[in-house]
Order: sequence, then structure tokens, then C-alpha cells
Amino acid sequence: MSGPERRRRWRAEERREILIEAFSPGAVVADVARRYDVSTSLIYKWRREVLAARDDVGFVPAVVVDGPEVARPAVARDPAIVVELPHGARVTISADTLPALVTATLRALR
Repeated sequence: MSGPERRRRWRAEERREILIEAFSPGAVVADVARRYDVSTSLIYKWRREVLAARDDVGFVPAVVVDGPEVARPAVARDPAIVVELPHGARVTISADTLPALVTATLRALR
């Protein structure tokens, strides 16, 4: 390579597409990086930036509501997390729920 070093500018849409592909289930970040001709460290940097921006959401108040008990499956124990949504829907997460499922659920509620 001769002349000045090349530096590409990635549009936000391109970054999002690469991040979605790189961190989808079963994907290998190095393979995605090779396909788009971008370094793996840059992909991880973009990911950190996106995650840092999401952390600036802040706190929301927790509300404890006494109400009628809802029938639960036999394996479920008392809920560890109950999220009340604005339209009256309720998400209940028990203590024995898989961590990956809890993470996915809470991210979807953002």
C-alpha cells in the first residue's frame, strides 16, 4: 500500500448491520470482521459505545402492589422481579429463570 493510510468512515446504519450480524447467535466476530474488512477491535468498540449509551437511561420507580394471586405453574416460585408496564401488562420473572432469558427480557423492555 503506498500513499496515505486509508481510513474508512462507517455510517450508523452500516455499524448497526455489522453489530447485529457479529453478535447474533452462532456468529463469530472475526468472520464478520473479515467479511466487512474491519478490525475486530473496532467492532467491539462500537458495541461498547452502544451499550454505554443504553446505560444512561436512569432509574425507574419500583411499585409493590397487593392484589389477587394469579395461578402459577408448579415449578415457579415467588417472583424475584415483577415489571408493571404502562398499559396494564405485567412481566413476572422468577428466581430460577435462566440468566440469559432474564437479560433478553429486560433488554426488550427498554
